[in-house]
Amino acid sequence: MKKFNIRKVLDGLTSSSSSAAHTGAAKENDAVPESLQSEHFQLCKTVRHGFPHQPSSMAFDPVQKILAVGTLNGALRLFGRAGVECYCQHESGAGVIQLQFLINEGALVSALADDSIHLWNLRQKIPAILHSLKFNRERITYCHLPFQSKWLYIGTERGNIHIVNVESFTLSGYVIMWNKAIELSTKTHPGPVVHISDNPMDEGKLLIGYECGVVVLWDLKSKKADYRYNYDEAIHSVDWHHEGKQFVCSHSDGTLTTWNIRTPAKPTQIITPHGKQPKDGKKPEPCKPILKVEYKTTRAGDPFMVLSGGLSYDTVGRRACLTVMHGKSTAVLEMDFPIVDFLTLCETPYPNDFQEPYAVVVLLERDLVVIDLGQIGYPIFENPYPLSIHESPVTCCEYFADCPAELIPALYSVGSRQKRQGYSKKDWPINGGNWGQGTQSYPEIVITGHADGTIKFWDASALMLQVLYKLKTAKVFEKARGKEEKANTDIVDEDPFAIQTLCWCPESRMLCVAGVSAHVIVYRFSKQEAAAANVQLLEVRMQCELSDTDSPDTGGEQTPTQASSVPPSPQEGDAPATASSQPSAGGNGSNPSSDGQRDNMPCLQVRSSPLKQSPGYQVELVVQLVWVGGEPPQPITSLAINSSYGLVVFGNSNGMAVVDYLQQTLLLNLGTSELYGASEPYQRQPCSPRKARQPSGALCDSSDGPNAAEERCKSPNSGSTSPCNSDDERKAKFIKKVKYKSRRFSKTVANDFDSKDNSFSRSRSSSVTSIDRESREAVCAFCFCETFPRKSADGVPGPCVLVGTSQGSVMLLAISLPPGDDQRLIQPVGISSCGTVARLKGGILTMALLDAAGAALPASYEPWYDPNASDEEKEKERSRWRRPASPPSSQEGHDSQFAVLCSEKQAKVVAVPSQTRVHKHNITESSFVLRADVVQMAGANCIACFCANGHIMTLSLPSLRPLLDVNYLPLTDMRIARTFCFSSLGQALYLTSPTEVQRITYSQETCDNLQEMLSELFTPVETPEAPNRGFFKGLFGGGAQSLDREDLFGETASGKASRSLAQHIPGPGNMEGMKGAASGVVGDLARARVALDERGQKLGELEERTAAMMSSAESFSKHAHDMMQKYKDKKWYQL
Repeated sequence: MKKFNIRKVLDGLTSSSSSAAHTGAAKENDAVPESLQSEHFQLCKTVRHGFPHQPSSMAFDPVQKILAVGTLNGALRLFGRAGVECYCQHESGAGVIQLQFLINEGALVSALADDSIHLWNLRQKIPAILHSLKFNRERITYCHLPFQSKWLYIGTERGNIHIVNVESFTLSGYVIMWNKAIELSTKTHPGPVVHISDNPMDEGKLLIGYECGVVVLWDLKSKKADYRYNYDEAIHSVDWHHEGKQFVCSHSDGTLTTWNIRTPAKPTQIITPHGKQPKDGKKPEPCKPILKVEYKTTRAGDPFMVLSGGLSYDTVGRRACLTVMHGKSTAVLEMDFPIVDFLTLCETPYPNDFQEPYAVVVLLERDLVVIDLGQIGYPIFENPYPLSIHESPVTCCEYFADCPAELIPALYSVGSRQKRQGYSKKDWPINGGNWGQGTQSYPEIVITGHADGTIKFWDASALMLQVLYKLKTAKVFEKARGKEEKANTDIVDEDPFAIQTLCWCPESRMLCVAGVSAHVIVYRFSKQEAAAANVQLLEVRMQCELSDTDSPDTGGEQTPTQASSVPPSPQEGDAPATASSQPSAGGNGSNPSSDGQRDNMPCLQVRSSPLKQSPGYQVELVVQLVWVGGEPPQPITSLAINSSYGLVVFGNSNGMAVVDYLQQTLLLNLGTSELYGASEPYQRQPCSPRKARQPSGALCDSSDGPNAAEERCKSPNSGSTSPCNSDDERKAKFIKKVKYKSRRFSKTVANDFDSKDNSFSRSRSSSVTSIDRESREAVCAFCFCETFPRKSADGVPGPCVLVGTSQGSVMLLAISLPPGDDQRLIQPVGISSCGTVARLKGGILTMALLDAAGAALPASYEPWYDPNASDEEKEKERSRWRRPASPPSSQEGHDSQFAVLCSEKQAKVVAVPSQTRVHKHNITESSFVLRADVVQMAGANCIACFCANGHIMTLSLPSLRPLLDVNYLPLTDMRIARTFCFSSLGQALYLTSPTEVQRITYSQETCDNLQEMLSELFTPVETPEAPNRGFFKGLFGGGAQSLDREDLFGETASGKASRSLAQHIPGPGNMEGMKGAASGVVGDLARARVALDERGQKLGELEERTAAMMSSAESFSKHAHDMMQKYKDKKWYQL
């Protein structure tokens, strides 16, 4: 007999009733129209901005004016005029060792560290590889492609030189073997090939430089060496004089040797640019190697010799330098970072003419500098590219689309006054390509927060990126003058001013910033300079939660304290933790308690002297959390500002605080547990001991630093260094780092890391499980809104703030504003708790409000006015003070709003004011959501989510139907979790490397128009005319000697190359595309016409041959029939 279980019956009744209620509510709200469909969404990358991460090589097309930069991870970045950028990637990910343009042909050859070469077609907006060649037996060390030649010279580590046809990407049978090149000039192997170039005046002479110091002038026709030049020191680079009679070599001892091609016995000149010349005539002291030298001539004066390296060994600690030698003057230009490569830009692409150099492009490890050679002092050009993203490590990022039209000009006007002086007056020399013809015209702004406390505003409209304005928040605080002072005031180990999070209102231009040292700064925007004044300071004491036995009595009311400039006023609401106010002069010194512990002391000391503020963002108020009982304040995890209410709200793992920045008063200071009412149905889990405060270095990616490997392998328990033995261990430590560093991860997420379905790891190490013990409920999300504070159907909507916690609770606080704007600065603002609205699984990420039709209800705001303007202008602007029309009150018991709630695991839509759940969707089970935003798309709203497993998803509103789910980018770096952000109109971005921002779109419309929006790299430009040989040179010879390389290197003359030497890999481009990329633009149409004519001719010939075959067949059939008729009646013996 089956056993009866009363519990299952009750559970069934409960579930059926809840499902019935849910179904009824859903049916009631099914009438809400939803226009968004899955056809509106498609995910693709758009553009990449910033400085190429880990650059390794560089090339320049002097006719197209395009610069190419290769990196150690196989990426290619191409730059033209301002706004013309392109990114492409080699599939292998091997480092780029050298780049060679097919000058004015719209093609580029790249040589990689995996011994492969690739031909890129740059005539399309998204470059593609046409051909690849993979060497199997030899390592590639150097490449050289002569101007207007289709034969590429490949030097190898063995010292041999192979020749590749760049049109077909096949190897020639012509090979220059190292033993034939040097013969008996050296007794040992000469080492790898470090240089190849042809004589500017004789294409049949090839100059080959070997690492050991041997240089060979090879005659291509006779296949033997004409001259050999020996020097005792290793060679790093070689460059020709344009007349082809001399060349210069740079060596490992810091010397430059100049050779005459006809006197190989010894160099004609030996100089040590940075060596000390002894008085007794001895050899100068050796210097550091000269890594590269370029020798460029001018028609009207002395030649330029540009070199990198070669400094004396006694210059310890000196920065990398570029040396420019011109005539008798030598200029040493110090660089901020080590030099990777440099190129001298010249007026002509022909190597046999006067070069006329005008600029030097210097590729540094973290910057790109262009030096003007035509002005005294060699000033640099002002860089138009957004390469300063990484000037200080990015710690947070926000993306705003469809901003007010006047915002970008306003930011640009104040930002233009911050520009440095002393740049070259000439235009940026890298000016090739054309801008895209996109249809998107709405303004877009990106805001980045950095580790040094700076905030940068960027114009991101039309797939470009340009810095508008830079704000330095560190100016608000005192500078540490010495180590002792820094140890006493800077609680965090490094980067005490780093930006933790920020909140910006584009309409009112109010900015609120939270720093890693537990400080909040409120800024107003002004186009005028503000008079010097003391910084207004408000200190807040947020007490850590204690156990029940140690908890003090918090039942009494407490009046918060104001800043000194405003008289105190009574406030509503409970404040169990105290708030203290310091004088505006910033006298916040150390306040040790009686037992020697620090107490009531902020992490940073606010500036005590008056602060003069330039046009732009100006400080309104500084709020600092202070030490409590010897413990530092917890980092701020959430932040919001509302200009219409004049309030700032922020929270951390201890609780939340509400500040009136107009009256500079603390309104509310509650612990997280006190946000719950006494009769709340949700039971909080008991608090665990508070974990130690994380240093600000957690904001910056640890892999960026020099000790990254050591830190990644350091045990969190012992603190000692141990090797990373397994992938699981590394993944577990990375997960621990994610959960500690991100401000948005909850205890639910911590539990999911150890679940068996987790895509990261199943490690049960103490470093991971300890997070479960240390997790506490933090306030992690806010949303200002105008909604119903009570469940009653006859309520009236009013100002409120939704509060979300890391345990998934959503609470509501009602705001009581003084009646009338004239009373706002006099009467206090009231705050009252309205209880819990909903509970979700995982920490709350975002919240929003919709009206009954499903349209978003934005928070009210105050229109911007200049605080430093005259009183008349202020009054005129204040008269435009507006709040959006209040939502309609609930009538006839129907809900008139929807609250959209999204956590790390779920999304819910709750009807308001009844607070009944209408829709629910479980976003992920095995992973968790990193970032979620309610965004506008195609005139409707949806939720956009980015999960740690790499999925990007969108959900419709209010029904939460899945519209998009693409496995895009797994979370492999803390940087991605910290910087990924969505914006409306289908845009998103994240920091893909420490120096680069990747922009993506999830809009089908943007993907369809992407080709039009992207810039063009190749533009039709006529190749300059070749230099005139002159009458006498043409009559008596002596001009440039040409060479028919086809006769030398073609298959008929040199035979076939060994098949085992290299493997040909066809690219996605076809033969026609390859020919188009490897030839000039002038003959494109002609070639197309010729190809059509040839095709027609071949078709005609085929038809004629077919007709001839048919005629021949008919004739054969007739003759066969006649033969049969002739012999059919004869006997065999009659034949």
